[in-house]
Amino acid sequence: MVHTYEVFVDIKEFSDQVSNSFQRGTTRYEIDAETKEKADGMAFIQAKSDHPRGTEYDVRVTRLLR
Repeated sequence: MVHTYEVFVDIKEFSDQVSNSFQRGTTRYEIDAETKEKADGMAFIQAKSDHPRGTEYDVRVTRLLR
């Protein structure tokens, strides 16, 4: 059975390779998946696609929506 999970991903992106300046932000996703583990993986893939310059991704499945 597929459920909808709320997932937050904290993302850290460096502005370029020569400086140490970076941006940090959080993105919220609603992921349809059969388990929390699958929702976690799907959110990670989506975050990497949305933020390809990201260097760190912290995925948190926070709750079951449906």
